[in-house]
This record gives sequence, C-alpha cells and structure tokens, in this order.
Amino acid sequence: MLRDDVIEYSLHAHHSEEEGVKVRKKIWMVTAILSVITLVEVLVGALMPRDSVSTLTWEFIKYGYILLTVIKAGYIVLIFMHLGDEKKGLKYMILVPYILFILYLLFIILTEASYIGDGWNTMH
Repeated sequence: MLRDDVIEYSLHAHHSEEEGVKVRKKIWMVTAILSVITLVEVLVGALMPRDSVSTLTWEFIKYGYILLTVIKAGYIVLIFMHLGDEKKGLKYMILVPYILFILYLLFIILTEASYIGDGWNTMH
C-alpha cells in the first residue's frame, strides 16, 4: 500500500543550483580534511615504527595520535551531527563534558600505564 502522507525531502526541497554547489563544496572540503588527517596518521604509523625513533619522539607521536583522533572526532561531530550550526552556548554545553571526560580517561590511561610491570618486578 502506497502512503500518501510521506513526502520525500529531496523531491520537495526546492534548492537552487547555487545551494547545491555550496553543499557539494562543503562535502568535498570535509572529505579532504578527514582524509589528510587520516593520511598523516597512517604515514606516521608506517614510517616511524617504535624501534626506529627515540623515546622523546615516540612520546610526541603518541600524543600526536591522541590529538589528531580528538580533532577528527570533534570535526565529525561538528559537521555530520550538525553541531557546528548550533549556537555557541549549546556547543559548549554538549562538548565540554565530553572533552573533560576524554581528558580524565587519558589521565587514567597514562597514569596507570606507568605502573605496568611494577608489581611483576617486585613479585618475581
């Protein structure tokens, strides 16, 4: 049975060609930005294995990965979940708790990672 109360948005949006060009340009820009960030992550991972770099460089790589991942996640939320179109107060109300939670998790991960092996060495 065909429903007559459902109107497909794309057929009745009545967007002009200029609007379509802007939307397509934005889609390509988002794709390019996310692709570049991903390419940087992959290249660094492939070209700089842990054995070939110093400890300080490896620390920068680890924190760089964390930073790039958070940037990608934030950008995805702003664009694909349309949070970027909202007012500044609503953006902060949604993003600040998540940012604080992520920072808390990073603190726990990095703090506890320094204790790995301590108990093992004292027991054996």
